[in-house]
Amino acid sequence: MSYNMGGYQSFGIIILIFLTSFHILTLVSATHPLDPLTPFELTQVQTLVKKSHKNVTFHYVGLDDPPKSEVQSWLSSQNRPNNFLNYPRRAFVIARTNSRSHVITIDLSKNSILNDKVYNGNGYPMLNNEEQTEASELPLKYAPFKASIAKRGLNISEVMCEAFTIGWYGEMNTKRVVAIMCYYIDGTVNFYMRPIDGVMATVDLDEMKIVDYRDRLIVPVPKGGGTDYRESKQNPPFDNGVKGVTILQSGGPSFTIVGNNVRWANWEFHLAFDMRVGPIISLASIYDHDEDKYRRVMYRGYISELFVPYQDLTEEWYFRTFLDAGEFGFGICAVPLQPSKDCPTNAVFLDGYYTTRDGTPAKTENVFCVFERYAGDIMWRHSETILPGDTVEVREDVTLVVRMVSTVANYDYIIDWEFKQTGSIKVTVSLSGILAVKASKYTHKDQTEDEEELYGTLVAENTIGTRHDHFVNFHLDLDIDGGANSFVKTHLKTKVVPESYGIPPSSPRRSYWTVVNDVAKTESDAKIRVGSGETELTVVNPNKKTKMGNDIGYRLIPGPAVGPMLLEDDHEQIRGAYSNYNVWVTPYNNSEKWAGGMFVDQSHGDDNLAQWTLRNREIENKDIVLWYTLGFHHVPVQEDFPIMPTLSGAFELKPTNFFERNPVLKVNSLKPTNWVNCSA
Repeated sequence: MSYNMGGYQSFGIIILIFLTSFHILTLVSATHPLDPLTPFELTQVQTLVKKSHKNVTFHYVGLDDPPKSEVQSWLSSQNRPNNFLNYPRRAFVIARTNSRSHVITIDLSKNSILNDKVYNGNGYPMLNNEEQTEASELPLKYAPFKASIAKRGLNISEVMCEAFTIGWYGEMNTKRVVAIMCYYIDGTVNFYMRPIDGVMATVDLDEMKIVDYRDRLIVPVPKGGGTDYRESKQNPPFDNGVKGVTILQSGGPSFTIVGNNVRWANWEFHLAFDMRVGPIISLASIYDHDEDKYRRVMYRGYISELFVPYQDLTEEWYFRTFLDAGEFGFGICAVPLQPSKDCPTNAVFLDGYYTTRDGTPAKTENVFCVFERYAGDIMWRHSETILPGDTVEVREDVTLVVRMVSTVANYDYIIDWEFKQTGSIKVTVSLSGILAVKASKYTHKDQTEDEEELYGTLVAENTIGTRHDHFVNFHLDLDIDGGANSFVKTHLKTKVVPESYGIPPSSPRRSYWTVVNDVAKTESDAKIRVGSGETELTVVNPNKKTKMGNDIGYRLIPGPAVGPMLLEDDHEQIRGAYSNYNVWVTPYNNSEKWAGGMFVDQSHGDDNLAQWTLRNREIENKDIVLWYTLGFHHVPVQEDFPIMPTLSGAFELKPTNFFERNPVLKVNSLKPTNWVNCSA
């Protein structure tokens, strides 16, 4: 697809019934230093590692990020395609063999292993899908479990099970095990609403056998009636108040995708898929008409971790304090997007590749969609009624969205990176899917005893929706018009106008507010709890100023002020310690990629963002990384049954004295689009 920078293309919108989609072909070989590993390269990794190790299992394979200096050198080259061959391309691998974890670096250009080190620290690598499936099937063949199912009067053929990571609670020596919990299907696809509580198996993943089994109590399995959410299973009356809606761009999309590079309006960026974190946005740059060039905003941005602690202390629940990206893989859990449902009809889809347990490449089709959004929003407007002629100027707000959906067990996470012509980047996390519920003897709240702790809400008969949190951490390597940046905390302070020697002030006002800026010198200066007093948080380039003399920058507009309510020395909070603050700032370090650490499963919290910042490194006028955590407290309600309506939270990165003036002053109004004759 070609790209034309000759102004913003027209964007016409009509409402009609129209279904369309098209795919971008994945290139066979990488053409950019930050391109994800291709299927050929993943196979190359598989061959080299298997030649070096027998009985090896793969847990992460991704691009070994090249040094920034190499990427910048390549970007400044006049002959990029040919020069690309001069830069080494490497893969980063985490694998296991003989019950030991290996960290391996591979030089793909030379087809050789550069480093292969055994990891002897705390924690284990990300689980792969195949071992979770194999472990989940073990109870179905286990005699004590089959006896437990028979004792409850259930049919073993209607039982399915799932693997749960178990966290860490002070044990000195641990094995790589998971807990297995089971559900009863029997006529519904919504098995999550039918847990078989009181029964738990523990499986050693290295030996792939059950090493512990408990059947401690019998609780009624919630009924299946009313739990099925499929459209085909609903009974009338139906809600048919909304007619068919779609978006049509008569001239086609206004963006282009060449390989993994996206250009739209005044934005360009690189988009890659990673099996651990999902979408990675790199080299996000915005075109400045006054300077006639693209200016860098963000070198790299992605979700680095998701901490989901449940608030139930019972034996089958207390350990459910998940770190989803590092334990299960946010990218591995990504699902194919459904055209015209997950994404509008004007969307373009891209595929993603990851590695399975034996190293074989696997494809997730339609893992991303890219589309232009217009929902009738206004980018800017003004009505002038005082002057003759009643001047009215309005500009429509069209944005570009990159979307992925990751279904981590019961939860569906919808991730949107939204680029605005104003220069802002808005990131939205939306939650849907199925509640994690526990079975209960109660069918009505009045049956509960005084002061009894249910750890949740009775959302249906025999069904308690358990209270929990979601803390989504973003790694935001901002390079605001260059690599050397600073972090500025802005306080809004009330000033009282004093009387001087009995002389009243010149203004009848007694107070006003003013701005006090504080530049963070070290990491400890930059730990922020949103809502604690710092009103504005800005990353600036102190080495460049506007014509008016202001430091150019980008401001973080955070989401709701949500933080953890657990004790900081509680074991699960030690592991998810990045959530102690909404904002952290660190000096750039290529090895500090994931806020929860590299080996998250059963980790001890000794290699994570909170630990890295104890060094209290200098961050003023340095290449820095902003880490932002978006939080949700979820107290379930009956409206969450049997499937949750979407709940969203967002943050925004907004230009702050980055431009000399409003960058969208000269954006043209949208051209009208004619109706299409659909009768043919």
